[in-house]
Amino acid sequence: MIERSIRVLRLLEDTVLVSSLSIMIGLAAYQVIARNFFDSGIFWGDSLVRILVLWITFAGATVASRNDEHIRMDLLARFVKPSSQVLLVRFRCLFTAIVAGIFTWFSFQFVLLDYEDGLTAFADVPAWVCELVMPVGAAMVTVRYLLHTLFPPEQSSV
Repeated sequence: MIERSIRVLRLLEDTVLVSSLSIMIGLAAYQVIARNFFDSGIFWGDSLVRILVLWITFAGATVASRNDEHIRMDLLARFVKPSSQVLLVRFRCLFTAIVAGIFTWFSFQFVLLDYEDGLTAFADVPAWVCELVMPVGAAMVTVRYLLHTLFPPEQSSV
């Protein structure tokens, strides 16, 4: 049951990432062609492309957190004995989870403010709907890195 849930979650993440990237590239190309050759375009197209960049960023972050593949600076890892590597990895993962957790909290507050203000992003789509990817994506990264803290990435499959 858990393995199946993990597979479904991975498929969902990959689908969001690939479809967002495809839509973004297609829409941006359409906008360039429509503006240069037909003096037209989709009025809210540029706004949607900016929002898709945000979605791709967070979808990519969740995909990278699967196997601890985020960009990192491991200066200490060069100087720590191999026997202490696991402890260092756990500390790094815990630190990452704490930072991501803080970002989750503040991005949730940001989305809540936009919800209360009733702002729209484009074409009558509420801004909070477009921004919801921030706290959700950051929460997923937080949970994954908490799990990586308990089960270091070499052994983990989440």
